[in-house]
Amino acid sequence: MFRHRHPANIARRDRADLSSRAADAVSSFMGSWRFLGIQTLLILSWIVLNIIGMIAHWDPYPFILLNLLFSVQAAYASPLILLAQNQQAEHDRISAEHDYETNQEALRLLQDIHAHLESKA
Repeated sequence: MFRHRHPANIARRDRADLSSRAADAVSSFMGSWRFLGIQTLLILSWIVLNIIGMIAHWDPYPFILLNLLFSVQAAYASPLILLAQNQQAEHDRISAEHDYETNQEALRLLQDIHAHLESKA
């Protein structure tokens, strides 16, 4: 793969199991403008077809079945979003630890350079 990748990215992407990748994919899609657009079109179509439908009104006003579908969607979306947030928090923690280690190494090198320059003066 790539040689110079951040440890947080390696932990998040390369070592992620199937459920973690699925949670990331679903929450990423559900948080997109594409999802909002598709859902808006489906809702408007549902409402229009039930209002002007001449033959069958499978979900007449006040659209109880549509509300049930929203509840089911929310029941599944919430845990997936929480999973993705937990994974992002773990990614941030690993990233912060790596950044801290890098900063400590840079500080040590600067102190070594400073000590070397003082010994020459």
